Amino acid sequence: MKRFFDEFKKFISRGNVVDLAVGMIMGSAFTSIVSTLVDSVLMPLLGAIIGGINLSNLSVTIPWSLSGEPPVLKYGAFLQAVINFILIAFCIFLMIKAINVLSRKKEEVKESPKPTKEEELLTEIRDLLKVQSGISEAESKSEPEKEKVTVTAGK
Repeated sequence: MKRFFDEFKKFISRGNVVDLAVGMIMGSAFTSIVSTLVDSVLMPLLGAIIGGINLSNLSVTIPWSLSGEPPVLKYGAFLQAVINFILIAFCIFLMIKAINVLSRKKEEVKESPKPTKEEELLTEIRDLLKVQSGISEAESKSEPEKEKVTVTAGK
């Protein structure tokens, strides 16, 4: 039983699980912010634009029924949920875009890494071999000139 709890403790303390938990909490808080924005700001504005209609109250009553009470299709609530989804997705898109811009700037700021000891030794060996074979650095760095060939198509 102790082994089981040790395994569970190891699983819970992994970074991915903690990151997921933080993401879920932040996501639910963010969802409530966007839902409030939609319900309190955007939907009243949209209702004013379309003539004072509250979208969440839009519905259709089907006149026939087998159970006695006619069914009501509340498509306004569905429209509001779709608008909430689109706004949340758009806000997340903007956040990811901003994070990507910031991470690109951080990558640009990073300087090229110092060569490792192995790379430095290999560079020294290469340079010594060049000196021994009589090749100067200027010759080794310049590429041989290539001839330019012009091809014309004849009719």
